[in-house]
Amino acid sequence: MMNELKTRNLLHLEDVYKSYGDKLVLDDIDLSVAAGEFCTVVGPSGCGKSTLLRIIIGQERATSGTVFIDGKEVGNPDPTRGIVYQRYSLFPHLTVLENVLLGKELAFSYLKRDMAHRQFRDEAMAMLERVRLADHVHKYPHELSGGMQQRVAIAQTLIKRPKIVMMDEPFGALDPGVREDLQLFLLELWEEIGMTVFFVTHDLEEGVFLGTRLIVLSQYYSTEGSKHKHGAKIVADHSLPKNVLSTRVKRAQEFSALLEEVRREGFDPAHLQHIDAFNLKHKDSFATR
Repeated sequence: MMNELKTRNLLHLEDVYKSYGDKLVLDDIDLSVAAGEFCTVVGPSGCGKSTLLRIIIGQERATSGTVFIDGKEVGNPDPTRGIVYQRYSLFPHLTVLENVLLGKELAFSYLKRDMAHRQFRDEAMAMLERVRLADHVHKYPHELSGGMQQRVAIAQTLIKRPKIVMMDEPFGALDPGVREDLQLFLLELWEEIGMTVFFVTHDLEEGVFLGTRLIVLSQYYSTEGSKHKHGAKIVADHSLPKNVLSTRVKRAQEFSALLEEVRREGFDPAHLQHIDAFNLKHKDSFATR
């Protein structure tokens, strides 16, 4: 099954461990994500969500285990993995258009950039149209709201055409109203483009609302016979329906019930489910342990 998933799916991790000195953070992570999935990752503070994301990007190396994109083992960061952070990645001295153009031009030599400047500019304008910022192309970042700055950062990433878009708490610094607007915007963009998203968030409600698949990473579980202090594992893997037209779904009884279930599975230190009882019912879930 593992080889089939590695061949079929876009992102595939096997036996990934990460330690810092004698502290084990990630404990045997097995994960396979299909192209087109909107995969959200939630878990208690300090469980290693951002560490997992950095390993997939290539900013950190796993202590052991392998990460594959399209069946090929990944190394250092490259354009196949785009990234949007919580803190805006925009250059303050560049306009909106120049910031998005930079994301495209840096991938090419100076000669290629010079020859294809008009083509790149047309692509940047089309991307800014898509993220609803065509009327703001000559503004500088300080002239934009926080939500608009994040839309520029998303455009800056998407213009490089990554195979997977990695997002690390991208809306964490925004006010609640702006955050909900950006959530809906991102879902619309995901459906329109058909992109694959790996979205890390500390906000459980956001993770359930956005994802087609919800990964719960947690250090709160029990096991016997372990030879080392355990770190975080995937303790639950939920398949979520995705037919969201508004944020009203957040007030539905089913939505609230799922939030409570996930809190028990991964966020409650008093509720230590056994490793054999993990909810790994998603069709692409697997475990090598």
